Amino acid sequence: MSIEKRLDIEDFLNELREFFARTKELAMEGDIHIHHRFIQELSHINFKAPPKVQNLSTQLVHLSKQGTLTLAEIFEFVKIVRYFGYLKSLQIQEEVGEWLSSIQIPKEIKEIESYFDEKGNLKSEVDERLVALENALAHNKEQIRHRLQALLNSKKLQSYLVDRQIHYISGEEALLVRGGFNHVLRATVVGRSSGGFFYVVPEELRKLKEKEAQILSQIEEIHYEIQKRISSVFNRWLKFLTFLDRSFDRFDHYQARVRFAKAKELVFILPQGDDRILLRSFAHPAIENPKPIDLDFDKKVLIITGVNAGGKTMLLKSILAAAYLAKYLIPMRCDPKTRVGRFKDIVPIIEDPQNVKNDISTFAGRMLEFSRLFQKNHILVGVDEIELGTDSDEAATLFKVIIEELMKKDIKIAITTHHKRLASLMAAHEDVELVAAMYDEERGVPTYAFLQGIIGKSYAFETARRYGIPLAIVKRAKEEYGEDQARLSELIERGSELERELRYKKEQVERELSKATKERMLLEDERHRFHEELRGEKAKLERIYREAVEEAKKALKAKEEKEAHRHLTKAGQKVKEAKIKEKKPEPLQVGDTVKYRKNRGVITAIRGKEATIEVEGMKLRVPLSDLRRSQPLPKKKNKSKVSVAKPTKLSVKLDLHGLRVEEALEKTDKFLSDALMAGFDEVLIYHGVGSGILARAVREFLKNHPKVKGFSDAPPQMGGFGATVVEL
Repeated sequence: MSIEKRLDIEDFLNELREFFARTKELAMEGDIHIHHRFIQELSHINFKAPPKVQNLSTQLVHLSKQGTLTLAEIFEFVKIVRYFGYLKSLQIQEEVGEWLSSIQIPKEIKEIESYFDEKGNLKSEVDERLVALENALAHNKEQIRHRLQALLNSKKLQSYLVDRQIHYISGEEALLVRGGFNHVLRATVVGRSSGGFFYVVPEELRKLKEKEAQILSQIEEIHYEIQKRISSVFNRWLKFLTFLDRSFDRFDHYQARVRFAKAKELVFILPQGDDRILLRSFAHPAIENPKPIDLDFDKKVLIITGVNAGGKTMLLKSILAAAYLAKYLIPMRCDPKTRVGRFKDIVPIIEDPQNVKNDISTFAGRMLEFSRLFQKNHILVGVDEIELGTDSDEAATLFKVIIEELMKKDIKIAITTHHKRLASLMAAHEDVELVAAMYDEERGVPTYAFLQGIIGKSYAFETARRYGIPLAIVKRAKEEYGEDQARLSELIERGSELERELRYKKEQVERELSKATKERMLLEDERHRFHEELRGEKAKLERIYREAVEEAKKALKAKEEKEAHRHLTKAGQKVKEAKIKEKKPEPLQVGDTVKYRKNRGVITAIRGKEATIEVEGMKLRVPLSDLRRSQPLPKKKNKSKVSVAKPTKLSVKLDLHGLRVEEALEKTDKFLSDALMAGFDEVLIYHGVGSGILARAVREFLKNHPKVKGFSDAPPQMGGFGATVVEL
């Protein structure tokens, strides 16, 4: 079975193939990044679809051997030449435009393109002889038509004519006549009608028919001459035609994908260099109204557990389908933020390999499929129901070891399983991700949603009941399954969830530690920068001080008063240079955190030279000059506590005798709540027999209570019909 069928995307891909101008493989040769850029550019260009063209590989081989093509085959090449001429006329820019401009069509090929009309018929102007012959053919046909019309109007033939139409039988004009026509008309029978009448060609048309055949033969000879001449030109330009044919296939890949994406409102996802698969609102194409999938498959192994019929297999197929579509640049329905890694191959192990033809068991077939994986690298594998065909406990241990070895070979694996043992064995591995299909216990149906990080219950009993298995059988199965197994399953699920929480907290702490380390390094850099600035300022001050002192000494030594004043003035200027320019602080604004005396608060309003600040819930109006900028206040974490008072009196019995219905139901509700908090599994309610109104009201209330599993009449010694035993 093909991978397209296994992943349920065959119909989707067949829809894409309808957009191709000719049949081809989905894979594109060359650099996928270049293909993606071309597709993105074409997505913003309006262009008409290419004509349907047949595959020309055989014709190219025929030309290489000096063969002669038919006019129909030549026209297939002409269609490609014309389409590229149309694309070049659009004057497309960027990479696509550069690529199209590199395709230069030779003059000889362009001339041949002008030989044909839009329907592919050879124009008579190509050869003067064709013009004369086609005129002669038209004249001859006109003569035939006139002779037939004359016969239709002939009186002696009227009684033998079935109708007055000219029929075309095997390419010949004929009349439909009754039996006995040979008495009045010499003709050749060329067919019989369903009514037993005869299609005949009159003998007097034979000469005209022979002349028509001669003209057609001459036209065919001239056509053959033209075919040979064109084939000779094509042979000289064989390399160009081969290149043009490949270029047409390349553009066909692009245009089909672009038009398909626009028609279906799909998104192109370019595969990335890693193996991460991040699905955002992905919709599998096989489902009409799918619930979009969001999943982060970042690790080596993904184990999908949970409810039966909850969508585990479809999630697995969605993962593989997304990788397959991205690999071949096929658009899909998803959010553009979807990210898909690049894989050499995608291997679905989904179907049961057991059948009569291959004479192999289910488990043996699975082992054969897994053995082939050890010869591969950098692939994506999907395994549905991994323990299929053998004992689940033995298989869990075996597959744990197999999976661990495959992980060493750079193989990414997604697995579905109904059994929890394999999931619990692999849960502690740092390269394993757990996902559970969720179940709505209140409504008793799967939600088709998935939760990462936990092992899910299979809900086998609930599923069996939902699909029509009698309640008695399901109850008996639950009893035989036993409470211990149920508790074990619950412990596995809880343990998995706790491990997930612990792993998340560990990652959170590591992130916080990394953040703190970065901040410390920034502070160190800042401190070092300030230290360097301080040292520079100190050196500058020392230099200015020395220069000022030198100028003062010169003033003291100066003999003339003028010179002394000049040195003193220069010394004063040097001192002014030594003053450190203080940066003006930025003005305070609303929302800034400030310090006022010993308190810290936030500015809520500013009016003139005064500001209103909020300090611990109080608003103060203070002068702006008294405020200093401060670090933002730490955010307070809201902690909500819910405390439920335990009942003071605990009892397994409730007596409702003598109460009205409203009072009785109110007491019953409180009684059940107390019983549930106390952990009682079974309680007894006395309501009496009487008129039955109170009993019916109580039982109706119990029927709708979400925590009541069931109820029944009490045994005779405990009250009989006047009491009800309630199971919680």
